This record gives sequence, structure tokens and C-alpha cells, in this order.
Amino acid sequence: MSTEVVVPQLGESVVEATVGEWLKQEGEHVQVGDVLVSLETDKVDVEVGAETAGVLSKIERQVGEDVAIGDVLAVIEEDGRGQTADSTQQTVDGGRQMADGGEPKAEEAQIVQEEAQRAAPGGAPEVDTEPAETADGGRATPGARRLAEEEAVDLTQVEGTGAGGRVTKQDVQGYVERRQAPPAAKKATPEPQQREAAAASAAAPQPAPQRDGREERVRMSRRRRTIAQRLVEAQQTAAMLTTFNEIDMSAVMEIRERRRQSFQERHGVKLGFMSFFVKASIGALKAFPRINAELQGDEVVLKNYYDIGMAIGAEEGLVVPVIRDADRLSFAQIEDAIKVYVKKVQEGTLSLEDLRGGTFTITNGGVFGSLLSTPILNPPQVGILGLHKIEERPVVVDGEVAVRPMMYVALTYDHRIVDGREAVQFLVRLKELVEDPEALLLEG
Repeated sequence: MSTEVVVPQLGESVVEATVGEWLKQEGEHVQVGDVLVSLETDKVDVEVGAETAGVLSKIERQVGEDVAIGDVLAVIEEDGRGQTADSTQQTVDGGRQMADGGEPKAEEAQIVQEEAQRAAPGGAPEVDTEPAETADGGRATPGARRLAEEEAVDLTQVEGTGAGGRVTKQDVQGYVERRQAPPAAKKATPEPQQREAAAASAAAPQPAPQRDGREERVRMSRRRRTIAQRLVEAQQTAAMLTTFNEIDMSAVMEIRERRRQSFQERHGVKLGFMSFFVKASIGALKAFPRINAELQGDEVVLKNYYDIGMAIGAEEGLVVPVIRDADRLSFAQIEDAIKVYVKKVQEGTLSLEDLRGGTFTITNGGVFGSLLSTPILNPPQVGILGLHKIEERPVVVDGEVAVRPMMYVALTYDHRIVDGREAVQFLVRLKELVEDPEALLLEG
């Protein structure tokens, strides 16, 4: 009996995926729950497991192919493991097909006998599930050996692509096709004039041959393709504009230094900069609600909740998990949520629910050393805040020059529904809240 392995439901709004990596190969035994293949979606990777035990008899979709929900990925054949000795013996007796005067086919009898030895309690120890060594020294599946006999193919000349270098039926078919291909036409013997021209050409200086390894082609992951597509769409569909300001981080750094140890002892998490900016962004969004909105056709959807997306750099590209109802969370809860998301990104365990939605996004290029940048919108959001590196710079304070830790901040917004005045005032309000943490606490 065979069981089809199909593409499962992938989550909200995700209908397509790309085959990422096969963790099991054709011919391998699998158990219920074994991960067979990973699928790359627009947002996260999804692992597909075996729902029945048996042998992975056929892989229908190869690495790099796009698949949709319900598509068949592979086929699992039940291999009879777990049968009792009596039922196995019945299989042996009933499965012998007589041919050529009543003698069982040697190949099928050998396979059935190996299954009986594996299943019989107290009998011979379980043997390796790889095919038996053939007389000519090659390792091949039964189907490959039968085809090799029909086509008079020496299996030692066939390169195996199966598990452990096993020669499969497809390997033999490919060998036969290559063998039957017409040989390349022999070059005609050159005439004397041609020989002279060839000698002259050889004597002329030739360009240096290109060195191998100077270029490498790497397939884009589905996530990277989706990121590229969405970034281009954002630039083509939104009237993006960026405005800048700078913030004196002295007050926040002083509080962090003073409260660092007690905060961590009490809450089990470090007090970082991001919780201050999340709280300050919410205060500024309340003052300028259009930056927390969404454009749907001819209507502006004003959102009275604050799901803040936190951009985190991953190996395959930027991901933006969402802190839900951030206005209702304490500093410690925000820091804990960020810590959990960073760990999930590192372990590759983000779920689709973690990435769903979001009303406003914060991205921090300063952790990589960026001094200034213009972030791109995360549609359908109409605002994104970019944070940058904190750098000591001379500034004028109360008529005197002082060295202060300064940070440039950038707000990219959709000019279709957000005016420049609102964007500038948003950053001014953000600056006021961060530079005066007491006001930030009152806003919270």
C-alpha cells in the first residue's frame, strides 16, 4: 500500500512554497514523524513529516521546484516492518512466484528472505537495509539490476546517485541513454593550407584562459525572492519619502547604566534601547495616528492598536516579527518579547503567526554600524522608523559646545496619506520622549 506525501496548509495568505532540502532519499526507511523535506515559504521554512512508516519509494518534486498546497511531494510504500514471524513466513510462502520449471525467481526470493530474517523474533540479527552487494562489486536496487540485465549494462560502470552511492533504476536508464547517443563527428583531416593556417594561429599570442571559480551561481531562496519582490513593489506603489532628525541619547544611557543590574535581577532580561524606542514610537503614533494607518483603495484605515514590527537580520534575509499590543506591555515585557524573537530567528523556529500583521515597523541598522540610511516601507504599513549608530559628536547645549552620544533617526513614510509636516513632527515628538524619559513614562 502506498501513501502520498502532499504539501500541507502553509498558513494564512501562503499558498505556494519551494522545495528546499530533502532530508530523506529514495529507498530510505522512514518512521512516522520523520522529517522528509523542508519547504521554503515567503516567511518561514516548513518541515513536512512522514504520516506512515515505510520506504520512501519515489520523490516527485526536486529541490528548487515551486509547489502549491496539495501537490504530491513523494510516495511512501509500506515495507512490512513490524509483522510477526507467522505473517512474515506467509508472505515468504505466498510471495514466491514460480518460473522456469517451478523454481522461485532468485532475486525475489532473496528479497523476501531478507525481510523474513529481519522480522523473525530471535532469528538472525537485523541486516543493513542497503541492497546486497552484487557479483560485479556494484550496489544497486532490484529494479536497477533487472534493467541492467535487460540492457547488458555493467553496473560497475554506472555512477550511483541514491543513498550511500546506490545505483537506482534512473541511473541505469541515464547510462543507457548516454550510451545510445550518437558519437560526435570526427574531425576531417585538415588540408595543407588549413594546417598552415592552424600553425600560424597557434603561433600567434592567445588570450589567457579564464580562471575557474571566479563566478558562482546560487539559487535565490523563496524568502529572498519574496523580499526582493516586495521591496520593488513598495517603491513602485507607494510615494515614499524620508525625513531625518537626531536624538541625544544621554538620558537613556544614564538610566540604563543606573538601572541595568537591578532591572536584570528583577525581570531576568537586560534593559536595552529598543524598549525605549518602542514606547516613544507609540507615544508619537498616538499624536499622529495617520502614520499608524493603512491605505485600502480610496479609504484610510486608522488603527487604534499598536502592533510593532521589529526588523531582525536573519541569514536568508530580514524578517519582521510583531510585538502585539505593545502599548499594553511594560519595558520588561517588550525586552523579553524581543529576546524571544531573536532566539527564534537564530534557531529558525519563527512561526507564520509571529510574522503576521503589524501596524508600524522599527529597524535598527545601528547594530551593524550604520550611521545613516533610508529604510523602505513594509507594505501595507505607511511608516517605518530607522535607528542608527550612537556616536559621540560635539553639539551646542545651552550656548556651549559639549560632546554627547547622538543618534540619527529616519522616518520613511507614504506621502499619499502622510504629509511632510506630520512626518517631521512625528520625529520631533519621538526626540522629545527619548530625551526626556520622564515624559516617556507619563506617555506610557
